[in-house]
Amino acid sequence: MSAENTFELCLSPPTRGRRAWSNLGNHVRTSEPSDVELQELWSNYKAEATAKARDVLIVHYSPLVKYVAGRVAAGLPQNVEQSDLVSYGMFGLIDAIDKFEPERGFKFETYAIARIKGAILDELRSIDWVPRSVRAKARQIETAYAKIEARHHRPPSDEELMEELDWTDEQLQTALMQISHVGLAALDEILSIGGDGGDSITLGDTIADTSTNGPMGAFEIAETRQMLAQAINGLPEREKLVLTLYYYENLTLQEIGRVLGVTESRVCQIHTKSVLHLRARFSALEHEPA
Repeated sequence: MSAENTFELCLSPPTRGRRAWSNLGNHVRTSEPSDVELQELWSNYKAEATAKARDVLIVHYSPLVKYVAGRVAAGLPQNVEQSDLVSYGMFGLIDAIDKFEPERGFKFETYAIARIKGAILDELRSIDWVPRSVRAKARQIETAYAKIEARHHRPPSDEELMEELDWTDEQLQTALMQISHVGLAALDEILSIGGDGGDSITLGDTIADTSTNGPMGAFEIAETRQMLAQAINGLPEREKLVLTLYYYENLTLQEIGRVLGVTESRVCQIHTKSVLHLRARFSALEHEPA
């Protein structure tokens, strides 16, 4: 269900670094720890929270930061340095290591990637490098989606969007391309709902914790999943297919273009449009009376 980024170059995430350090024992070694050793390291760190154990985990999982930074950088202007993104992402990795709960039985890599990407996007938003005009266009398109869907109870066509926005086809496609290039259309961010504490909610945060018996928390998670699933099911078939191939099958936009028989740029536009549509739909669902 993990439904949000712009199309980026899709690489297979590294599950381990080529050089990993283990402190299991009284020495440091430059070899990759086994699964058993890694599990023991996690247990030791969560039990004692030593800086040494955390440093070993950071080094071991650091390739994840470079992987995520590379994906995010692919959708950003060239003046944004990937090394800066790696620096931002390291804070996300450290946060993920501190907050990860191995006993829940989920893969750390899946959890960490969301945290690392969130840290990078948070920093990019804080320096406000995205042109205001592009943000305004994204909001206009989302608003148009919401209005047309509320009126006709179905996803709008490009022609209806153009009429609602009073744009030409060229203006709409250019706007979608601009939005995708600056990374505003990210499926990971759909659940980023500001709370009283200012924390963002990622899809990873919606995974139920079976070790607790919080009925209210379980209800909210189930409701969020239902809303998102409902929003995705309302998408046109082509948009659903693009999201499936990208987020579930891990195809690159080039590969998806070959599947659909269209160009990379067209796939990028379809992806951006589907995410903006989802955001508008998800927001509308949140405000519907119970």
